[in-house]
Amino acid sequence: MADVIVYTRDFCPYCTNARKLLDSKGVEYVLIDITYRPEKRAEMIEKSKRTTVPQIFINGEAVGGYDDLNALDMKGDLDGLLK
Repeated sequence: MADVIVYTRDFCPYCTNARKLLDSKGVEYVLIDITYRPEKRAEMIEKSKRTTVPQIFINGEAVGGYDDLNALDMKGDLDGLLK
């Protein structure tokens, strides 16, 4: 199974949708909430070069946000990345 990390924050509908998609696939992931943790937000920005949430990493590679994750799923590429 892939190593998946999701950076998220409170009250973020895209974060919720990303988690629902990963949950529907039975994926275990590490959730890093950056809401009140500026050091983790800085870490996310450094790793992803993006400031928006969620930011999703699969096996250390930045996938992007929910729209990117969903696009991978719609193309049929997500399952392969998650194995």
